[in-house]
Amino acid sequence: MSNDDRAAIDIIKQFGASVLFKNDDLVIESKFSTINNQQSIISINCEESGLSLRMFTPIAALLNQTVNIIGAGSLLNRPATFFDEILPQLSVRVESNNGKLPLAIKGALLANDISIDGSLSSQFLTGLLFAYSFTNCDAVISVADLKSKPYIDLTLQVMQDFGLNIPKNNNYKEFVFAKQTIAQSTNQQTNYTVEGDWSNASFLLVAGAVAGSITIKGLSLNSSQADKAILDVFKMSDADIYIEANEINISNAKTLKSFDFDATDCPDLFPPLVALASYCNGTSNIKGVSRLKHKESNRAFSLQQEFAKMGVEIILNDDIMLVKGTTNIKGSIVDSHNDHRIAMACAVAALKANGRTTILHADAINKSYPKFFEDLERVGVSM
Repeated sequence: MSNDDRAAIDIIKQFGASVLFKNDDLVIESKFSTINNQQSIISINCEESGLSLRMFTPIAALLNQTVNIIGAGSLLNRPATFFDEILPQLSVRVESNNGKLPLAIKGALLANDISIDGSLSSQFLTGLLFAYSFTNCDAVISVADLKSKPYIDLTLQVMQDFGLNIPKNNNYKEFVFAKQTIAQSTNQQTNYTVEGDWSNASFLLVAGAVAGSITIKGLSLNSSQADKAILDVFKMSDADIYIEANEINISNAKTLKSFDFDATDCPDLFPPLVALASYCNGTSNIKGVSRLKHKESNRAFSLQQEFAKMGVEIILNDDIMLVKGTTNIKGSIVDSHNDHRIAMACAVAALKANGRTTILHADAINKSYPKFFEDLERVGVSM
């Protein structure tokens, strides 16, 4: 249960949902359609979750009442000008702090033909797709320069699994909603199994590739998650990897080759890929640096700064990151920049470094993977 999970659960409770933990199951009963006008103002706290901000804001805009949206930490500095520009086109009143949190919005949202920029994050579109599906209107969302397309595939799959109105996807440039003559049922019970997380598993897979042997279960090879693409990188780098239907085994290869990879659609792979590239012969080229500025930290600079302390040279060349592999990675004192993926990347790089590595602000992992260090201990890492 990560901090982002807790933020999402607290938000849906504010939306009237009852939430019950039952062994390994999460039982949720929605009352979203009944909470209008029951209170004058609802407040939701996204904590540091960018996904919660971008996904739940359009959903909150469906309500015919004021919703205050707040956050914490790095989320307070992440841009939300998208809502200032788009929501008024959907009859939603918006007040922001110069394009940042806190936000105050007042719906109810009316679906309309709009054009949006998808270059910053696909998560804004995810929120709009959810909201539009509930309005049951004829409307088109036109999208320019959409990044992270696999996550829109995942969004559409989840919408289908829960019986929502699915738009026609015209090559990721238009999402066309058609009014349904028969209203969709919102009372059906849905049993859903959450996929294993390729984003977090990528750090463990890299740990196996550079330092030892590890077997990971619970990942779907049919997943739409963008970070599944790390399997392509392991093939490029000649990692010793064996894939079965229910598990993946990866172990330390004698020689890892440098690689060229476009991470534009999967920018969360940058940190584990940098850790992998540090142990590869030659210089690896990773494309998509422009996607790293508005993360929990400015991730390109955080990686460059902290890996330099460990003896790894990283060169930033416009949208390309060049990582020069080395046989002399040094244990050092590094800082996570309060960024969960920087903390995990430094930990993986430290596994075969010469000397001890100390990671400051290591509790940043609680954002997405609170048991990360425990899992490393389970496979023999001393800490």
